[in-house]
Amino acid sequence: MKKILVLLIICNISFAQQAKRKLVWEENFDGKALNEKVWNIEIGDGCPNCGWGNNERQLYTKDNHKLVGGKLVITARKDGDKYTSTRITTKAKKEFQYGRIEAKAKLPVGHGIWPAFWMLGSNIDKVGWPKCGEIDILEYVGREPDMVFTSLHTKDSHGNTINTKKTKFEDIEEGYHIFSVDWTKDKMDFFVDGKLVYTFAPENKTEEIWPFNQPFYILVNMAIGGNFGGPEVDDSIFPQEFIIDYIRVYE
Repeated sequence: MKKILVLLIICNISFAQQAKRKLVWEENFDGKALNEKVWNIEIGDGCPNCGWGNNERQLYTKDNHKLVGGKLVITARKDGDKYTSTRITTKAKKEFQYGRIEAKAKLPVGHGIWPAFWMLGSNIDKVGWPKCGEIDILEYVGREPDMVFTSLHTKDSHGNTINTKKTKFEDIEEGYHIFSVDWTKDKMDFFVDGKLVYTFAPENKTEEIWPFNQPFYILVNMAIGGNFGGPEVDDSIFPQEFIIDYIRVYE
């Protein structure tokens, strides 16, 4: 009964927050396969920026995800001496500037797991990272149970995670939770289940500090190991599933 009441409260908070907003795009993961008019399925180890820039261990494939009952299920596996997973993006297909961007998801668990729901500036190919900006709406690392990380990367921070907050939620590994950012021309507010966990609102919005006045695209992935997720990985945890019920964008 307690869990039911908590879920009802979460749903009511989310509904109240969206009541005055217009839904401009949603992905409900219906059908039998990802819509490749919307999603890019990235492959490999990230080379020439090997390890995806973070010394991650996984290879991304087309075979580590499926759509089941209106949900995207990303599965991380240990296959022999290699780790495999999935990474998808909306780059050059669906890009957004300002609004509320949210996902309802169920987290994997275990030391070495690193699921994320995040965004990158659409000009990344022109200016590079971190000048393009990065919005980490959700990061979770299995080596720190009960913690949700929300972060921003900019040229001013030299890519380091200084504009960040980690928040403890003792039940975050149980069931589904809603992770969102409310992004305006003035600030970023990050929420977990409707609870405000972090605000970034610098007064001086130079290009180096605030690259967030341009379109960004969405990424969903589950990394393994790496500078943040690892470096140690507990092989006994595999397979692990990162399940996304929906992604929604409100103006």
